Amino acid sequence: MFYEPKDGHGLPHNPFKAIVTPRPIAWVSTLDTDGNANLAPYSYFNAVSDDPPMVMISSSPAPGRFGKDTLSNILTTGEFVVHIVPYSMRDAMNISSGAFSSDVDEFKQAGLEKAPSSLVAPPRIADAPIALECRHHIDLGMPGKKGMRGAHVVFGEVIGIHIADELIVDGVLDVLKFNPLARLGYMDYTAVTDVFPLDRPKV
Repeated sequence: MFYEPKDGHGLPHNPFKAIVTPRPIAWVSTLDTDGNANLAPYSYFNAVSDDPPMVMISSSPAPGRFGKDTLSNILTTGEFVVHIVPYSMRDAMNISSGAFSSDVDEFKQAGLEKAPSSLVAPPRIADAPIALECRHHIDLGMPGKKGMRGAHVVFGEVIGIHIADELIVDGVLDVLKFNPLARLGYMDYTAVTDVFPLDRPKV
């Protein structure tokens, strides 16, 4: 099939969301200006640079969608923590994706313990194997549709990195020890369970 997104796809669900996959998931913790904690997952997320390390997350403006408080908190406080979701914590991640009101602590809803961060105010998920402490760098508004505001993309500099000691094997991060979760299309997910090397060609 071929379609132009502006004309619609004619399918029950948007296939674009299943095309660019798998997408890593950022499990983002923030604080509002009153010190209330928020936790929400984002699958429009990735690393964009390694020196300095930078990440991006994209927030949908749709009312009632999870993560609406995350964007506001980042833009007002300038700080956030990105956790990489292990397969073992998939259910807690899913619970935190609910469209809770801003006065609800998703950590408590998902049965997660908080741990203090080292360089930023938002707490970390105590049991998360990897956490990236981030400082807001820049944000960009994306084009909207039919007069609506589009997604908002936030870029953050990673200023502190937590890695569980048991994930480092012979000086290398072993992803198979925590099987990072990834988003596919629709309500489907996957996890990293297989790793193989490919050496770059010598030219």
